[in-house]
Amino acid sequence: MKFIFKILKDFPKYLFSGLTSIASIFLFIALWDMANQLYGTLVLPSPKETFITLYELLNDEIIYGEIKLTIYRAFYGFFLSLIIGTILGVLAGFFVTASIMSRPIVTILVGMPPIAWIVLAMIWFGISDKTVIFTVVIASFPIIFVGSLQGTRTLDSDLKEMAQSFNLPFKMKLFDIYFPHIFSYVFPAWVSALGMSWKIIVMAELLSSNSGIGAQLAIARSLLDTPTALALVIIMIGSLLFIEYIILEPIKREVESWRD
Repeated sequence: MKFIFKILKDFPKYLFSGLTSIASIFLFIALWDMANQLYGTLVLPSPKETFITLYELLNDEIIYGEIKLTIYRAFYGFFLSLIIGTILGVLAGFFVTASIMSRPIVTILVGMPPIAWIVLAMIWFGISDKTVIFTVVIASFPIIFVGSLQGTRTLDSDLKEMAQSFNLPFKMKLFDIYFPHIFSYVFPAWVSALGMSWKIIVMAELLSSNSGIGAQLAIARSLLDTPTALALVIIMIGSLLFIEYIILEPIKREVESWRD
């Protein structure tokens, strides 16, 4: 509980540190408006038109159901890959043979394009939630696995020997030595995998589902409704930024405070 209260107490500081990011967003919107004037509304609607469409979408109860469905699929697949990738990565990091054997498998998983996995998943599972979730898991797993593996493999051997020579309790070694170091590698991998999950889920829904934000994007594409397509993209980006900077970033700073 003390950990949660400290995060809430320091929340204004975290929010202030994101002001530079907000400034870059406004710069992006200005460039966006210039591009609209150059290429026209059909190619790139103006920010004003897009945000009006966004407002209309958010006043439609149906879109909230589609957003919830996409979030459910994305997080279900992400948490599956998080659990499996973290556990297997840490285990592989402690055993050299497992680490060497896993390299070609990870290379194949990283090198295979997500679109190929979507096609295979459609053959295996058909048009269903399983296709979308499987694609998220298979695309996110290598990122988390490699982060966990590197975090475990790069543990300072001298530090481990010191802990053993002083007969430190297992709890102290786990939370004061092993966990902070491994987490410094694992957490960025989680954030990267979350971003990957969000991108993959929309592509998978667009190609293999008739529900979710991706399916709504497919409808907007077929109708050449660019403002709606951009409004849906803003919803996806806003959701991801909220999760990363409002939820994950404060936790990361608190857990990594030992670096200071």
